[in-house]
Amino acid sequence: MRNILKRMLVLLLAAGMLVPAAPAKAAEKPGKIVLRVCNWEEYIDEGGWDPKEETIDLESGAILGEKSMVEDFEAWYYDTYGIEVEVEYSTFGTNEDLYNMLTIGDVYDLVCPSEYMVMKLMAEDKLVPLSDNFFNTEDPNNFYINGVSPYIQNILATKEINGEAWGKYMAGYMWGVTGIVYNPDVLSEEEAATWTIVNNPDYYRQITIKDNVRDSYFMAIGALRSELLTSESFKGDADYPKRLENVMNDTTPETIQKVQDFLQSVKNNVYSFETDSGKADMITGKVVANYQWSGDAVYTMDQADEDDYTLNFVIPREATNIYFDGWAMLKSGVEGDSAKQHAAEAFINFCSRPDNAVRNMYYIGYTSVIAGGKDSRVYEYLQWNYGAEEDEEDVVEYDVSYFFEGEGGERSHVFEVPEEQTHRQLGAQYPSGENLERASIMIYFDADQSKAINRMWINVRCYNANDIPAWAWIVGGLAVVLLGVFIVRSRINKKKIGA
Repeated sequence: MRNILKRMLVLLLAAGMLVPAAPAKAAEKPGKIVLRVCNWEEYIDEGGWDPKEETIDLESGAILGEKSMVEDFEAWYYDTYGIEVEVEYSTFGTNEDLYNMLTIGDVYDLVCPSEYMVMKLMAEDKLVPLSDNFFNTEDPNNFYINGVSPYIQNILATKEINGEAWGKYMAGYMWGVTGIVYNPDVLSEEEAATWTIVNNPDYYRQITIKDNVRDSYFMAIGALRSELLTSESFKGDADYPKRLENVMNDTTPETIQKVQDFLQSVKNNVYSFETDSGKADMITGKVVANYQWSGDAVYTMDQADEDDYTLNFVIPREATNIYFDGWAMLKSGVEGDSAKQHAAEAFINFCSRPDNAVRNMYYIGYTSVIAGGKDSRVYEYLQWNYGAEEDEEDVVEYDVSYFFEGEGGERSHVFEVPEEQTHRQLGAQYPSGENLERASIMIYFDADQSKAINRMWINVRCYNANDIPAWAWIVGGLAVVLLGVFIVRSRINKKKIGA
């Protein structure tokens, strides 16, 4: 019942039907900095690794998560700066859940939403920009700016909202793409490699999709515009990246209605809308395909491997969403508090230290935005995970230079991998350059666009008043009238008896 009530509250808030309470400052303990961090569920290393089974032995040294990342940060911050900090760590399930948590009054200093939610918070003037010192490459403790992937940093520096770069307010944490995890014993890659798979009647009640409006909207447009998106004329356009972005973020009333109709049709075909349960449903064989974020896809394939059950991952041929989850500081928390802002930026930097980036990747399965700069441990970890063994057959060269070097690099990050890995965990964590060519971001939707799309989503997930037949409205109206007559007569009778 609690989950049902929570979901109703989230939907009503999204539709603008409830007026939230004014946010209130949380009480802080004296004598130390209290840093309130809110991150995705299961999205940071919680420690407790088995030294015998889980130590990552790299050429540059062993990596082991003994304590949680939060505990290690608190100790590191005191050792480095001589200041005691206590992290109050909270989690959320979706970007929309986080936004509604903020709307009803929850207060945090540092949050880690996806890029489109960061854009929304930027547009609403709710964020504090990262300090100039955070970008100082001369500071050895600034692990983020000294280690972030040039490929990722270029995107964050060139994409803007209201004339300001994303990277002014957002430091990347994890990144990835969306695609389909599928059972290769049931589906071919050709069948799975399209967003139209979600409405394929051949797999009735055997596919799960995302239970959030933005991911489902993106998927629906990919399916609806499949013919256009896969045409040679469209892909060969000189302005293809921008045209792709425009199509995948189309919010005209006509498109919103088509998306609603498509998703309502899909709802009748899929096994479920889900946020987290799709991983287990794939592993247990309840479903044969799952619309998934690449990080969760890696986790799903890893778990299936433990049961000798092979699953693959494919990026749809129409388009994929390249997403970023990143750290941003909220005005309601850190504004005017330089000590707290310093601690917040230090938390970002600590998570960005190459060994800690490896720990987080190992623990959660997502791909860190950190390449490591002059520190080779992230690349060593990639080779440790996926490099081909000596004398192994069916190997191919895999180039990840775009991530570690950026454009114009020396292409020195090419290594041999088992061919099957290009369709599995490696292809999900570090997609090929060819696959990334059809990657598009989700842009920020303004208030009117968001309102229209959120109402569409309520129609999809709850009901659609337009689909209720006329006779049902008439019956319902008569029922209300009869109920009213009954109540009036009851009150009259009570008055007569009392008299």
